[in-house]
Amino acid sequence: AEDGMIVVALSMSGENGQLISGPDIITRGFVYVKESEGLLEALRQVALEALQHVDMRYSTDWSAIKGTIKSDLSGYLYKKTKRSPMILPVIMEV
Repeated sequence: AEDGMIVVALSMSGENGQLISGPDIITRGFVYVKESEGLLEALRQVALEALQHVDMRYSTDWSAIKGTIKSDLSGYLYKKTKRSPMILPVIMEV
């Protein structure tokens, strides 16, 4: 938590696991948003790619999706910033 926190919020269909909105990246204590818009957009793309790589058999297994997003973002952030913020994926089922 010393390195800050990142919340990844997205809405997905409960029926077929399709992405409805997001992912939205919210940071607290990690980076100053106005100076880091490029990094936040890159994080959004990493989260989208993580969603695409989740096996469709697990399209409504929210814990598997959260784990994939968390691990992909964690690796990307450490490579780019050498920091490990707490990553909290939030999936809203619609």
